[in-house]
Amino acid sequence: MDKKYIADKARLMHLEALSLSRGMKSGAFRSLYKGQGIEFNGVREYFAGDDVRSIDWNVTARMGRPYVKTFEEERELDVFIILDVSASMKSGIGKRTKIQTAVECASLLTLAACQNANPVGAVVFDGGIRFSSKPLSGFEHAQLLLSRYEKACSRTQTGSALDNAILGADRLLKKRSLVMIFSDFRTSAWLEPFGRLGQKNDVVAVCISDTVDERLPEAGAVPFTDPESGIRMILPTSSSKFKSAWNDANYHRIETWKHECMRRGGIPLQISTSSEPVVELTRFFASREIQ
Repeated sequence: MDKKYIADKARLMHLEALSLSRGMKSGAFRSLYKGQGIEFNGVREYFAGDDVRSIDWNVTARMGRPYVKTFEEERELDVFIILDVSASMKSGIGKRTKIQTAVECASLLTLAACQNANPVGAVVFDGGIRFSSKPLSGFEHAQLLLSRYEKACSRTQTGSALDNAILGADRLLKKRSLVMIFSDFRTSAWLEPFGRLGQKNDVVAVCISDTVDERLPEAGAVPFTDPESGIRMILPTSSSKFKSAWNDANYHRIETWKHECMRRGGIPLQISTSSEPVVELTRFFASREIQ
C-alpha cells in the first residue's frame, strides 16, 4: 500500500470515528457518561431531608449525632477492547477478512473513545496474549493501540487465548468500563471468565461472521483448509443435503452463543465481513436501550 492510500484511509477513519463517537454519547451507553458508578467521598452531618439510607451508623455512633455518607459520580467512561487476531480470523470472502473487519472495528472504537476524551485500553490475542494495556487517555496512546492492532495481524499463532484475554481485562480494569470483544468466538472455556467480567462491566460480545459461515457458494467439490489445525478436506458445496447441514450447524452455533452471552449478562452483536463496521457500530450505539 502506498503512502497516499494510507493517509486517505487514516483521514476517512477519523471522520467515521467522529460519527461513531457521537452515537456513543447520544445512544445506548449515554448513562455511563452521566456517571453510572459512584465513589465514596466522605461523611458530613445529617440535615433534615437527607436520605436516611445514607446514614453512616459507625460514625454516627462515635460522634453521638447522625452523619451521612457522601458520594461523587464517576463521569469518565473507560473503554476496553479485546481483539482476536487468531488464525481462524484470517478467513472470509466478503469485502474484508474477519481479522480486517475486527481490526477496523477496534480502530474505529479506539479513535471514537479518544475523540470523546475517554481512556481506552486493549488486549490483543491469538494463541497467546500479544499485547495488553490498561485504559489511558490521549491521542498518542490511541495511535499506539492502532499500530499494535495492525502489527498483530502480520503473524498469528494457532489456538485461541480468549479466556486469558478476558481474565487479563478483568485484572486491568479498576472501575466499571465498557468492554467490546471482537472475535469469531470459535473456541471454548471463555464463558466463565466472560460472566465474571460482566458482573462489574458492560460487556458487548461482537461476533465477526462471514457469508460463507451461513451459506456455501455452489462450486462443486472444493478443498477447504482449517486455519488452526491445517486439516484439509474436500467439501461437496453443491450438495443440498450438505449445505443444509452446514447452515443448520452455523445457526445453532450462533443461537447458542447469543443465549450464553445474554445468560451471563453480556450483549451479543453480530457484524459481517460484508457490512460497513462504522455503520453497524454507530447503529448499535445509537439505537440500543439500556434498561
